[in-house]
Amino acid sequence: MGAVTADQQQKAAMRGMFSRIAARYDTINRIISLGQDQRLRREIVHRAQLPPEGNLLDVASGTGDVALVARQHHPGLHIVGVDLTWAMLRGAQDKSADGISAPLWSVGDGLALPFPAAAFDAVISAFMMRNVPDVRQAFAEQARVVRPGGHVVCLEMNWPRWFPMSMLFDVYFNGWVPLVGRLISRDADAYTYLPRSVKHFLRPEHVAQEMQAAGLHNIKLVKRILGTAVIYVGEKPLVPGEEIR
Repeated sequence: MGAVTADQQQKAAMRGMFSRIAARYDTINRIISLGQDQRLRREIVHRAQLPPEGNLLDVASGTGDVALVARQHHPGLHIVGVDLTWAMLRGAQDKSADGISAPLWSVGDGLALPFPAAAFDAVISAFMMRNVPDVRQAFAEQARVVRPGGHVVCLEMNWPRWFPMSMLFDVYFNGWVPLVGRLISRDADAYTYLPRSVKHFLRPEHVAQEMQAAGLHNIKLVKRILGTAVIYVGEKPLVPGEEIR
């Protein structure tokens, strides 16, 4: 039996943490984001520029909020939500139990997506990238499964570097967020991990560089909530001579 790699250890840690907090995940998100998380999800769906009956992949779908926002605004979409953790997807399944154009939910690894090349018109991820061991590989997989001319859209948090916002964000994320997480989820580790993961994540310009290195172009950065959330939009280049569908 081979030695467990650092990447495998990180994936196992993420799977365990999100399994523990799955039941309270939505409630805590709404509280710590002051209700802004859903507004941001609506925006990233809009920026994906999906055709009316297109194919959307929601990576690290969690409890399915992005996929369900997309279904609400584009009822004709064919949507697949994939996540590393079945406990999170169970919540997504419960929320989409009406069966009307319900997304398909699948357990899968964002670093090795179980889909063929060019299968989707857009790929979206929300609050995923700071949790993966290889950001470039994650973007490369998303670029692989999106069609030429399609969009890869990423929503991620960003630790502000300018005063006084940096100080206020530090107080909020190292004080209020762990307190709320501990009281509601009874899991102190998960919500002390959150501020650490944000603070040590790549700067926005470096995320854009990773997207470009993964084969995407026309990268756009859109900062929201005083720069504490960033939407990244990249496009897969067209094959020479091919037109956008």
